[in-house]
Amino acid sequence: MKVCVWGTWDQASELQSKIALVLEELGLTDFVTVESTQDQAIQQELKITEESALIIEEESINFKDMIFEGMVPEAEELKSMFISIIWGWSGWGCGSKDESWSCGTGCSC
Repeated sequence: MKVCVWGTWDQASELQSKIALVLEELGLTDFVTVESTQDQAIQQELKITEESALIIEEESINFKDMIFEGMVPEAEELKSMFISIIWGWSGWGCGSKDESWSCGTGCSC
């Protein structure tokens, strides 16, 4: 999965840093790549009107969408988003049959 941070201002840098910290905390740095972009084609395709924007792309299911725009969400909101998106797509998460895996949320999976 790829995460793109679209924008040119300090907010884009702050958002990218928060995303990197959350991915590391969740143990997803090998699964999710983070890039920054100022590509106007992406801006037009996703109708981005405010900086910064967080874009999720998953090529294996032909999915690309803007998740946040014009704001830098709190780390907990980013964490919830990644847990929901990644474990929702993969079938992992609380109640997973693989008892050696932890979802990282502190619940008793």
